[in-house]
Amino acid sequence: MYKAQLKYIVDLGLAVSFILCFITGVIKFPGFLRAIGATRVVLPMRDLTLIHDWTGVLMGLLVLVHLVLNYRWIVTMTRQIFGKKRMSEAGE
Repeated sequence: MYKAQLKYIVDLGLAVSFILCFITGVIKFPGFLRAIGATRVVLPMRDLTLIHDWTGVLMGLLVLVHLVLNYRWIVTMTRQIFGKKRMSEAGE
């Protein structure tokens, strides 16, 4: 598999896991069920918690993979950003 395709799959997985984790987190937020008039029977908290927790774990793992796949770019950009600051400070 090409690196670009792997990055695409990882980023797509990050997007899906973020959306699921965010939505279940908002639903689980204290008082949300009362505010929309829903009951625990309609939205079982155990299932929502399970989805929320596992998508959070998946998202964390995919972030680590994302950082590994983009390590070179991160290092290059960090050097460019902080290298320019040091050079401009030295010239002042």
